[in-house]
Amino acid sequence: MKKNMSTADRIIRTLIAAVVLGLYFTNVISGTLGIILIVVSVVFLLTSLVSFCPLYAVLGLSSKPKENKV
Repeated sequence: MKKNMSTADRIIRTLIAAVVLGLYFTNVISGTLGIILIVVSVVFLLTSLVSFCPLYAVLGLSSKPKENKV
């Protein structure tokens, strides 16, 4: 797995996941929508931890800046 996520991308995903988890545990969101958002949040957290997004790989995308080799 080649890393394809920038630091900013990882921080944004982590913040979104934290907000969704906070809303879920304070009962602002619940039911089916809450469960779907929890699953998405867990995926965001996992992809942030490993710096790899499978969807980016499938689509040939990367938010990680290219390294200059001198």
